[in-house]
Amino acid sequence: MSNLFAAAGMDDGAPRPLADRLRPKRIEDVVGQDHLLGPQGPLGRMIASGHLSSIILWGPPGTGKTTTARLLADRVGLYFEAMSAIFSGVADLKKIFEMARARRETGKGTLLFVDEIHRFNRTQQDSFLPVMEDGTITLVGATTENPSFELNAALLSRAQVLVLNRLDDAALEELLTRAESFTGRKLPLDADARASLRAMADGDGRYALNLAEEIFDLKVEGVLDTAGLVGAVQRRAPLYDKGREGHYNLISALHKSVRGSDCDAALYWLARMLAGGEDPLYIVRRMVRMAVEDVGLADPEALHQALAAKEAYDFLGSPEGELAIAQALVYLATAPKSNAAYAAFGAAKRAAKETGSLTPPAHILNAPTRLMKELGYGEGYQYDHDTPDAFSGQDYFPDEMERVQFYAPVERGFEREINKRLSYWRKLREEKGA
Repeated sequence: MSNLFAAAGMDDGAPRPLADRLRPKRIEDVVGQDHLLGPQGPLGRMIASGHLSSIILWGPPGTGKTTTARLLADRVGLYFEAMSAIFSGVADLKKIFEMARARRETGKGTLLFVDEIHRFNRTQQDSFLPVMEDGTITLVGATTENPSFELNAALLSRAQVLVLNRLDDAALEELLTRAESFTGRKLPLDADARASLRAMADGDGRYALNLAEEIFDLKVEGVLDTAGLVGAVQRRAPLYDKGREGHYNLISALHKSVRGSDCDAALYWLARMLAGGEDPLYIVRRMVRMAVEDVGLADPEALHQALAAKEAYDFLGSPEGELAIAQALVYLATAPKSNAAYAAFGAAKRAAKETGSLTPPAHILNAPTRLMKELGYGEGYQYDHDTPDAFSGQDYFPDEMERVQFYAPVERGFEREINKRLSYWRKLREEKGA
């Protein structure tokens, strides 16, 4: 690391954040990523073989992407070259590639670590392809965004995507213990406050150590409880980017919790989204979708409840109106479920696409002109209200098309009653020979 500090005009003794001073010196000291770095993990196997393939490290902030890349280079004997896609362009890439080629001629390979690689545009990403293919560089890209959305298919086909986990409670506690050992001091926190600090870190090891450093710098007598901790440090907002993958992950979790009739999980995901700054009206729009897609006619009131939540929120605003959203969400989650209407409409759309422009049968066409009457429009039509049981049993499908049952109600909620009606009409139709 000394060369990095020298380049920045600093020496090894210059003040550095605790998180930087505690960076692991060995790959074995990286916490929370045993699924990758263990003997049976993909990186563990690469290390054992002495050969590193190009990889994309995908994970939340503070999970060790940069540290892992640097230690991998050390372990397999590659020169470590680091750059950030935020501050670099094509000229920087060309210069790095030229130096890597020169280094290769001397028998030294290069591991090029690109932080925030998703920030490079398509052309910049394409520039990596030839130097990856001919072995000039081994690319290790780091991203917090879903590579499937942000990186070129050509680049992804040449690099293995490895997912780093957010650090769990045990991994965060290991970092806090290391910080105490490094500083020779105990964090002035009781057990509950210590647990609260780990929760504040939200899986981010760097943030946990920054909080620990802030607490070490406090002039505290005795130990802090949770209230004291909260008063001493400001917890950041939850990691949630409404324009990125986290947005879609949370709404997916909310929708599937409702579909699975788990109102407690649904309330949790609702609270997470609201805490992250999501527009409540976006959530309600999705709840309207849930009402018609997943509850459907098993409980027709569900749609009214979702729309009423929208009206209540429009009237009250935040935070009072959020209770109406929560109430409607509980209603949706606890309502009987049926996607029969949703599935029926999908099947009908597919049939309409397949059958083309078949005309309705003549007997259900209106005949406002003499010519249309002469052509048989309306001939034989039976007005259902004039028939027994107000049901004529006539066929309303095109003449060239067999009857198809698109809608199959479930035996739950109100659809049980609908099923009885359909069965009754089916029996009448059979009796009439329709």
